[in-house]
Amino acid sequence: MSGPTPRPGPAIAIASAATFVAFLDVTVVNVALPDLQRDFPGDSLVALSWVVAIYGVLFAALLTPAGRLADVVGRKAVFLGGFAGFTLASALCALAPSVPVLIGVRALQGASAAFMIPAALGIVLAVSRPERRAAAVGLWGATTSIAAATGPVLGGVLIDAFSWRAVFLINVPIGIAVLLVAWRVLPALKLGARQLPDLLGSLLLAAGAVLVLVAVTETGQWGWIDARTVACGAAGATLLAIALLRTRTHAAPAVETALLRNRAFAAATVGAALYGVALFAWMLASVLFVTSAWGYSIVEAGLAVTPGAFSAAVGSVVAGRAIERRGPAPIVAIGALIFALGGLWMVLGIGETPQFVTFWLPLGLFTGLGMGAATVGLTAAAARALPPAQFASGTGLVMTARQFGGALGVAVLATILAGDEAGIGGYRAVFAICASAALLAGVSALWLMRAGPIAGEPALVGSGAVIGDAARSIAVPAPATVGDGAPVAPTTTAITTTRAAVTA
Repeated sequence: MSGPTPRPGPAIAIASAATFVAFLDVTVVNVALPDLQRDFPGDSLVALSWVVAIYGVLFAALLTPAGRLADVVGRKAVFLGGFAGFTLASALCALAPSVPVLIGVRALQGASAAFMIPAALGIVLAVSRPERRAAAVGLWGATTSIAAATGPVLGGVLIDAFSWRAVFLINVPIGIAVLLVAWRVLPALKLGARQLPDLLGSLLLAAGAVLVLVAVTETGQWGWIDARTVACGAAGATLLAIALLRTRTHAAPAVETALLRNRAFAAATVGAALYGVALFAWMLASVLFVTSAWGYSIVEAGLAVTPGAFSAAVGSVVAGRAIERRGPAPIVAIGALIFALGGLWMVLGIGETPQFVTFWLPLGLFTGLGMGAATVGLTAAAARALPPAQFASGTGLVMTARQFGGALGVAVLATILAGDEAGIGGYRAVFAICASAALLAGVSALWLMRAGPIAGEPALVGSGAVIGDAARSIAVPAPATVGDGAPVAPTTTAITTTRAAVTA
C-alpha cells in the first residue's frame, strides 16, 4: 500500500531552519565572548575559549556516526531527537550559572547539532524529486551562508539589548515551533540499514581531542613540562590512538581513516585541518581584538566582521566556477595565499588606534575572498580524489579534520592571549599563526596538482557545497521508503554544508 506523497516545501523549510539555528550558534558565540568575559571576570580567557571549542569537538567527533545512526533508526527520529537536544541545551546555556556549566551544556549542544544536521540533509534529499535535488540541496546549504552573514550582527544586537544569554535563549522558541511542525509534516524515512555506528570510538575520539586541547591551553599556567600537562597530553594521545585503531576493525567506524592511503585525499584532509586552525582562530581573534584593543561595542564588533562573511560567500561562488575549468589545486593555492597575505597585512598593520575604513574593511573583504576560495577548493579536492562510493565518508573525514583543527586554533589563541601582558603583541602573534597555517594549507595544493578528476565527480562540488552521500545518491540511486513503504528519492548519511558559513 502506498503512503502519502511527501511535500518537499515544508520539509525543506524545516530542515533549513534547523541548519540555520545550528550554524548561527557558531558565529554568535564568537561575538558573545567579550560579554562573557565581563559577566565572569574570575574566569580566564582559556576557560572561556572552551565555550567555543567544545562545540566543534563534539560536532566533529559525532558527525559521521550520527549520519549512520539515522540510517538505522530513521531520519525523522534522529532529526527530532537532535533538534530537541539542541533546544534543551540552548535553554540550559542561557541559564548557566557558571562557565564550567556553560561548557558542559555547550558540549551537549554540539553533540545534538551533529545528530541534527546529517538527518536534515537526508530529509531534504528524500523529499526532493531527482531533477530538483541539486536545487534543493543548494537552497538548504544557502542557510549556512545566511547564518554567517546575519549571525554577528544579530548576536551583537541581542547582547547589546540584553546579554550573552539572549543568543542562546532565542533558540528555544524557534526550536519548539520547528519541533511541533516537524512532528506533523516530516515523513518517516527508512533505509533498512542495520549496522550501528561506532559510538564508543567517537566518544574516545572526542575525549582524546579534549585532553590534548587541555594540555595545549593550560601550558601558559602549568608549563610545558608540568606533570599535569604531560598527563593530559599522553592520555589524550592514547585515547586518540585507541579510537583510530578501532577504525581498522569496526564495520562502521567513527572516521574512515583508510581513505588517507589516497595521497591526494590525505593532502586535502591535512590542508583542511591546517585551514581550520587559521580560520577559527581568525574568527575569534578578530572579535576580541576590536572589542579589547579598539574599544568597539558588541554591536560594532558584529558589524565589523560581517563584510568578511559576505566577501567569503562571493569568493566561494567565483572559486566554484573556476574549479569547473581549472580544477581545485590552483584555487586552493590562490585562496590560501590570499588568506596568508591577509594575515601578514594584519600583523604589520594593526595598532591601538581604530582604522576601520582605511584598514579593517579592505582587509576583511580581501581576506574573505581567500577564505571562500580555499574552503571550496579543499572540499572539491577531497571529493575529486575519491570514487563516488566514498564521497560520504570522505567528506565526513575532511569536515572532522577541519573542526578539530579549528578547536586547536582556538586553544592556541587562548594560550597566547591568556597573559595580561599579551596586548597588541599577543594579537600579532595569533594572526601570524593564522597566516602561517593558511600558507601551509596552501602547500597541500602541490600534491593536489597530481590528481585529476575521477569518473562520476559530483557536479554540485563546484558550487561550494560539500556533497558527501548527496553526490552518491545522485550518481548511484538507491531506493528508500516513506512511512509504510512509498518510494521516494534516495537519502543520505553525510553532511552537506556551505563552508562559507564559518568565515570571519
